Amino acid sequence: MDITSIQPLIDALQAHQNWVAFAIFIISFIESLAIAGVIVPGVMLLFMVAAIAGGNVLSIEASLFWAFFGAVCGDGLSYYLGRHFKDSIASVWPVRSYPKLLSNGQVFFKKHGGKSVLIGRFVGPIRPVLPLIAGMLNMSPKRFFIFNVISAIGWAPVYILPGYLVGASISLDIHLPPHFYPVLLTALGVLAFTYLLFIRLQWELQDKSRSYDYLKKWVTRYNITHQFWRAFSSKRADGGEFPLPSLVLAISTLALFVLLALAVTNTQWFDAFNHQTSTFFALLRNPFYDPVVIGITLLGDPKLLYISFPIFVSLLFFRGYYAAAIHITLAGIATSFVTIGLKDYFAVPRPDLVVSGPSSYAFPSGHTSGAVVFLGLIAAFIAQEVQQRKRWMVYSLFSIPMLMIGISRLYIGVHWMSDVLGGILLGLFICALTRVSYSRFDRQPISIDFFTILAVAGWLISAMLYVSINLPEALSNYQPLSN
Repeated sequence: MDITSIQPLIDALQAHQNWVAFAIFIISFIESLAIAGVIVPGVMLLFMVAAIAGGNVLSIEASLFWAFFGAVCGDGLSYYLGRHFKDSIASVWPVRSYPKLLSNGQVFFKKHGGKSVLIGRFVGPIRPVLPLIAGMLNMSPKRFFIFNVISAIGWAPVYILPGYLVGASISLDIHLPPHFYPVLLTALGVLAFTYLLFIRLQWELQDKSRSYDYLKKWVTRYNITHQFWRAFSSKRADGGEFPLPSLVLAISTLALFVLLALAVTNTQWFDAFNHQTSTFFALLRNPFYDPVVIGITLLGDPKLLYISFPIFVSLLFFRGYYAAAIHITLAGIATSFVTIGLKDYFAVPRPDLVVSGPSSYAFPSGHTSGAVVFLGLIAAFIAQEVQQRKRWMVYSLFSIPMLMIGISRLYIGVHWMSDVLGGILLGLFICALTRVSYSRFDRQPISIDFFTILAVAGWLISAMLYVSINLPEALSNYQPLSN
């Protein structure tokens, strides 16, 4: 289906803008409904309708709410249909027209269990049938509701924000900085190259790879190195895995951080680059974008991280993963003390661009390092339970909020680019070192259960409350001086 086939709907909504909220709800509902989400081009429709909403028709909060509510209702109805019809659903129209889709969804659900509802919200063609299958296979209503709500909270921004921001940019006649698109393409190219390099290195250094086997054979020739290898290999029953990727990452990020710190504090190599980047983001600033970006930067606030770490540490202690809980606790404490100590030691001044910026020094960015450690450790523990060739997907997914928090610090003008790079490198070093140390105590898989979902829900609620409470003051503090 192309855009010409949905143009009448778009024209009708532009003429009757009071129906936009209902349109977002009903499209989200159908996009999440069993089978219907495959037939209807929901992604395209949501983008177009969100663009209309962004043209000063509907607030961003209302747009996200109606998308969230529609997604919850669509998945909820699918679950009810599966629970009501059971196996006979395969013979009911239109499900009977998609037997392969149904069978693929059943395989996915049996493999991943209840969390497939959470994962499946974002997984291509099988997404609309997973709630149906959850009902067929008698997943408890309480568990389904929790998975449904949590996944919809993440789904709504992903599907609504791109179109909404485009519509708002057009209606507000926002002027982009000079050379915006070349800069954007260059940045995306650098990121793509970095990701490909990271993924390739992960594959080359994982257990049973050629490089891993070669190094293992070399290490076993000598008693000292062999003892080191055995000491840090995991103790799982399916065979010990030495954390070679984490060790290489720890060494490389530490070396890069030291080089960056020397360059920032003893040379002027980064001065021009830092100022050009700062000017670029200063020109990009707009009152419309500020609440979204400042909301993102609040997710990296130390105060919120002081709440976030204990939630997941408590979960691990409660479930008996004591070594993991201790390692995450030490990583969080180390991140706080090391970042503060390095800031005071290097004493790099911040950009003087906002009304009331942080009083601490700039290098490295504490928001960035804290977010990288918190999200990076969650990603590392999840990835450990995933097939080796698929671990890059977990890391890539969790790297998105890390980058967004780092970029938000540049956008609001409280950090230089070198500060954010330093925060990323420091955070990755602490993550990798933590994983290397924990490998000695890794004896059993860490699975996702009902209490894990409750902890995630508790963290999401805490994060939303923290952002909503502190956003007004942050908007005032981070106002540009020129205003």
